[in-house]
Amino acid sequence: MIPMVDLKRQYHALKSEIDAAVADVLESAQYILGPNVGKLEEEIAAYHGLSYAVSVANGTDALLLALRACDIKEGDEVITTPFTFIATAEVVALLNAVPVFVDICPDTFNLDCSQIKAKITAKTKAIIPVHLFGHPADMDPIMDIARENNLKVIEDCAQAFGAKYKGRKVGSIGDVGCFSFFPSKNLAGYGDGGMIITKEEKIAERIRMLRNHGSSKRYYHHLVGYNSRLDEIQAAIVRVKLKRIDEYNEARRRNAAAYCSAINKKEIILPSTALGCEHVYHQFTIRTKYRDRLSATLGQNNISSAIYYPVPLHLQEAFLSRYNLKDSLPQAEACADEVLSLPMFPELGEEEIKIIAGVINNAF
Repeated sequence: MIPMVDLKRQYHALKSEIDAAVADVLESAQYILGPNVGKLEEEIAAYHGLSYAVSVANGTDALLLALRACDIKEGDEVITTPFTFIATAEVVALLNAVPVFVDICPDTFNLDCSQIKAKITAKTKAIIPVHLFGHPADMDPIMDIARENNLKVIEDCAQAFGAKYKGRKVGSIGDVGCFSFFPSKNLAGYGDGGMIITKEEKIAERIRMLRNHGSSKRYYHHLVGYNSRLDEIQAAIVRVKLKRIDEYNEARRRNAAAYCSAINKKEIILPSTALGCEHVYHQFTIRTKYRDRLSATLGQNNISSAIYYPVPLHLQEAFLSRYNLKDSLPQAEACADEVLSLPMFPELGEEEIKIIAGVINNAF
């Protein structure tokens, strides 16, 4: 079986280093906001050329706390994409704000910037671009629109650690960047975890309080906050992998190039990379009108595949029952019917890619 991601291969390659890092944490008996958490925050801030990084319990909390730190309140509108994991818009709803969905560009699966201005109202307070599957969103026009309209920009980088837009790492362009260390991500722990980066001290300090019950001094609470702290073991594991993230991302790009060279059927639309962008291929996602048939064929040949995402957010029951969502978003709806993600991880072998491509080519 060729899996979507093989976490065991990477663990065995790093086993001695990871085991030692975890053992050190256990020996220290410091499990919450310990030295590895602090060092990871420093290392990730430095990696992005920013002054501040604040770790949290998971990627969803990263978005939620970022919104609160940017003062998003009940009734405010937040523009985002309908073609993403539900967490991106779920956090908006959790604050009793309103997600406003803008259609996507089918070649990158990211926000169509030409449609953002039409969705801005007096209630609009922020934009959440998602760097989906590891491809950067088109940040220059997004930032121009945000500046013109006094909007905050919160980058959802959950799938794109290390991706670059015109030489700048994603997450460092907007007001805030949010990351997930979920085990399948391109930079991952062995459980949940998240990180928020920013250039603004005020935002960073607010997030530090929010993640720790609204407190900056024990038992003194300035805000109503959350229990959202990255644990020391996960921080130690992510630190081991952070040293290799550029190497891992380069391996993903090599694998993507191998797929593109080997798959040669007109029925398949291969992923592309926009000019000035550096994709990290968290997912290698193709499009085909024969998606279900192809997925079944891959499965019959012991090859995993996955659909990210089968239902756009503007058609999800959770939002339809809560908001008056009338707009048709044809590109997101078409992509939801056609996308199929193939196995992708740094340790994926050239022979495995040839096998997968062979099954795809023969399926037609």
